[in-house]
This record gives sequence, structure tokens and C-alpha cells, in this order.
Amino acid sequence: MGNYIVSARKYRPDTFDTVVAQKALTTTLKNAILTGKLAHAYLFCGPRGVGKTTCARIFAKTINCEHPTAAGEPCNSCESCLAFNEQRSFTIHELDAASNNSVDDIRQLNDLVRIPPQVGRYKVFIIDEVHMLSQAAFNAFLKTLEEPPAHAIFILATTEKHKIIPTILSRCQIYDFSRISGSDIIEHLKSIADREGINSEYDALRIIAQKSDGCMRDALSLFDQMSSFTQGNLTYEKVIESLNILDYDCYFRFTEQILAAETAQLLLMFNNILGRGFEGNIFIAGLASHFRDLLVACDSATHRLLECGEELRKKYIEQAAKCTPRFLFKAIKLCTDCEMNFRASRNKRLLVELTIIQLSQINSENGDDSSGRSPKQLKPIFNKIAASEGNTPQQAPATTTVTATAVNTPPPAAQEPQTVKPTQEVPQPTVLSGRPDTLKRAGGNGATPFGGMFRRTHTNHSQEKPAEEQHKAIGAATTAAPEAKAATLTSEQLQQKWMEYALRLPENERALADRMKIITPEIIGENQFVIKVGNSLVMEFFTKEIKAITQYIEDGTKCRNVTMKIEIEEQQARRRIYDRTEQFKLLTEKNPALEKLRKNLNLDFA
Repeated sequence: MGNYIVSARKYRPDTFDTVVAQKALTTTLKNAILTGKLAHAYLFCGPRGVGKTTCARIFAKTINCEHPTAAGEPCNSCESCLAFNEQRSFTIHELDAASNNSVDDIRQLNDLVRIPPQVGRYKVFIIDEVHMLSQAAFNAFLKTLEEPPAHAIFILATTEKHKIIPTILSRCQIYDFSRISGSDIIEHLKSIADREGINSEYDALRIIAQKSDGCMRDALSLFDQMSSFTQGNLTYEKVIESLNILDYDCYFRFTEQILAAETAQLLLMFNNILGRGFEGNIFIAGLASHFRDLLVACDSATHRLLECGEELRKKYIEQAAKCTPRFLFKAIKLCTDCEMNFRASRNKRLLVELTIIQLSQINSENGDDSSGRSPKQLKPIFNKIAASEGNTPQQAPATTTVTATAVNTPPPAAQEPQTVKPTQEVPQPTVLSGRPDTLKRAGGNGATPFGGMFRRTHTNHSQEKPAEEQHKAIGAATTAAPEAKAATLTSEQLQQKWMEYALRLPENERALADRMKIITPEIIGENQFVIKVGNSLVMEFFTKEIKAITQYIEDGTKCRNVTMKIEIEEQQARRRIYDRTEQFKLLTEKNPALEKLRKNLNLDFA
């Protein structure tokens, strides 16, 4: 068995023309060689596996070539080129700065720079991962880099240019290498597969290119791995199986269920995905990319942005025809928001499941057209599972009916202005829209987004009421409620709603919630209560919340014209601490015999 060489080494470019996807940089280097305008220091920077060290080696070989071609390429046949290809050249030195980063290593390099080349015109020093040099090593290298001998050329390569000190950067010509596009990686892998006699499908190579994330070296390593696994027959199914990747068929099926609003099936599919070992953020990121591809497929002018085969392109166009731009925009926003909040969430699975429920209800009639994030009413999601199990109409168990209680709030002009003691009248603040505790009614129909507006009554029914009858019952309750007599606020109701409001505040208003939990409101009159705060700063803090707090209490207790007042609590006089002499003096004022006793016993204070 012969020695096996991995593709990354076997097919490493040896001329500028064979470098993949760096045409602008290689053209610049070739023109510099042809015109003889060579700098004494170059810096090649960019992501890993894009050809920095490869281009440095080709450049070093070319400038020492005895018979370069008219296009600025090495001949690969002269003594200098052969010595470099056989790794026995004494004019080209490579230094790994990751393991040789001390001052002593740079001093040895400076000594080598002084010796002229024995073969060729230039002595080239390639320093890889130059950002790993220590601060002292950089300082020792500065003078040599600024004024090297005429025969010395330095080529520095790094993946982290920002870690190199500015004095080094200012002495180099900087070449920024870009990531390799997926199409270029696929084309290069296809050419290697043809040379090796490997049968490969386009979609299989596309998955490898996608997995490599613009790194050609990673792509070649995955290519070798998949070639061994599939025994020279790279198919899409086998690559997906080996790399354990969520394929596009999974996202196509998931999107079909979203469009059909099959929430229960979506949750089951997500559970199966988790069972296969995928994290929720990986799934959501892939779903967002799928929605992006569908958005691109909606317009024929952007079809070329789809990096896929012809058959897969047709599937994207076919499913994109079923989606509206409104649906896709909101779906992408929901997925990206979920992905950003995933790291900070404590219950990550619940976060993804809520996002899936919101996605399934974007197209529902009761969805919120403003954002697509907060449907006014979640449709029942588990009824269809029971139906699929073959349940026949039988005696149904006790059901829970949610009845909405309407509230008739007087117009703002009829309400008394909220006041703050002492004697200061506080204007009504504006409640910001979009907060979880906003109590502004949508459309003036008396409905609010809070669970406190509903009461649950448990009744037994032989069969669940149809949706139309439920809507009629809710409408009847809405019209009948204003006739009820307004209630009077009690201390128990006040304490309960005060604490509920504090618990409903979002995470970014924790300071307000903590203050509310330690303050006890007190009833001072009919539907009037007061809170006492420590200073004017806290008083101003609560003044901005008067309207939201009183509105919440009104909606939760059926009380009208609830008034909230704020008072600054009087600071109690601080108790003075007396020393022993002062304490004895106070005691003698009450009992003069103590002073006589002290003198008789000849006592004093220590």
C-alpha cells in the first residue's frame, strides 16, 4: 500500500493560476514580479484555509525562479524551483511564530538575514501566524523589518491582523484575503473528484461547501472523509447521514406544516429534531436561512442568489409561490429574535416552541398584523391530535370556559386628574405602547392582553360549545357588563392587584418591580389609595406609572375612577448615641444621689 496524501496537500496550488478565488491578489503579485517592483515586507491576512501561506510560497519560489514565464509564473524546472519543491531550498525559510515567538528566535532570524543567498537573487523569510510573537519579539524585529538587506524579503501571514502592533503594519504591504465562495469550493471539489474518479452529486458537494464556511482546507478534509465513508460515491443522502445535518427536506416539510397552521404536528417534529441531537438554535438558524431562500425565490430576478442545484431551485420556487412576502418577513424576524435570545434564555426549549407557535399563527385571522409576534388569541393546538386517535363523540370531560368581562371606562375627559401630595398636581403620563403591562384597549372594544381580565368558571358539558356560540356568549357578556354597578376598592383587592402588577413587569423594569414589592399601598377613601416613598426621586419614579397602575387596578376589580397619590414619608429623627459621661449625666439629673455616691466612692470614668 502506497503512502496516502490528503487532498489538501496533494492538490495544493503550485502556481498563481491554480489558486482558487483570489484572482485580484495573485494578479497584483504577478505584476509586481514582472515589473520588478518588489517590496521588502508583505503581510498576508485573512481567514484560515484561504491560501495565505500557499501564495507566500508561490511568490517566494517565483522571485527566485531562473526562468519565469511571461505571465509571471515559476517554471518549476530550474534548480531553484526544484530545490523548493523538494523542500531542500536554503534561500526560503519558514518560521512558525506560534511555537517560535521568543526574543531569542527573532535574534536567530536576524542573524540569518545578514547571510546572502547561495542560489537565487533573494532570501525569503515566511513567518506564519505572526500575531503570536511576543511584544519583546516584535520590538526586536522592528529594526530588521524596517531596513533589511537588499537580498532579504519578509512575508508575514496571520489570521488576526488586529493583534499586530501598528509599527509592524506600517512597514508592510498588506494583502487581505477573502473567504472562498460556495460556488468556487464546489467547482474545485468537482475537479478533484473527476481526477480521483469519484462519483459526486452537486447537492452533496454543496453540503460540504456549506459546512466548510468558506475554508478550502476544511472543505478538502470533509471531502476526503466523505469519500472514505461513501467508498467513492458521494450522494446527498450519505453525506447528510455522515455529517448529521438537517437537510432541506426537513425545512420544506416544516414550512408546509407552518403554512397549514398544524401547530401540534410542528411541536412533534421539533421534538424529533431534538431527539436526533440537534440544538434548538441550530434548527432555528437553519429555518431562518430557509425562509431567506424562499424570499429570494419569490422574484425571478433574484433566483441566481440561490446556491443550489436545478431540482432544488424548482422546489424553492414552488414553495415560495405559496408564501406571501408578509409571512416571510415576519417569519425571518421571529427566527432571528429567537436566535438572539437563545443564549440568555433559561428554558431554551420553551423559547423555540413559543417561536414555532407564533410562526404557525402568522397567517391566522386573529394574528396581530403589526408585528406577527403577539397573536390576540392562540388557536387550540391539541384538538387535532385527539381526533387523529379515533375518538368518537362521547361524554366529554369537564371543560374550562374562559369568559371575558368587559369594562366600561369613562373617557379621559371625565376622569379626575391624579394628584400627588404635598399639594402638587401631577399630569397624566403617556404609557408607552408595546410594553407587556400596557392596558390600552385595542380598537376600543374593552379587550386587554392581560389574563387578569378573565375569570375561569368550571362547568360540565356533554359536548364542547362550537366557536360561534362561544363568540356569542362573549359578545353578550360584553354588552351586559356595563349595566353592573361599579364596585368599591377594598384593601385586599388593592394589595393583590398591586403585587400582580409588580410581577407582570418585564425583566428590564426589575427596579420598579422590586420597589413595588416593598411598598404597601393604603386605602384613604372611596377608590383612593396612597403610597409612601422615601424621597422625591422615588416619587418621580412612580409618578410616571400612575396611569398604568390605576388602569390595571380598574380593569381587574371593576372599580371606577381609582386615584393613586404619592407622599414623601417623613424621616424619623435619628436616635442619638451618648457616651458614658453623657449617660451618667442624664441619670444624675433624674437621681442626684448617684453623683453623691460617685464622690463618696471616689469613682471616675475610664
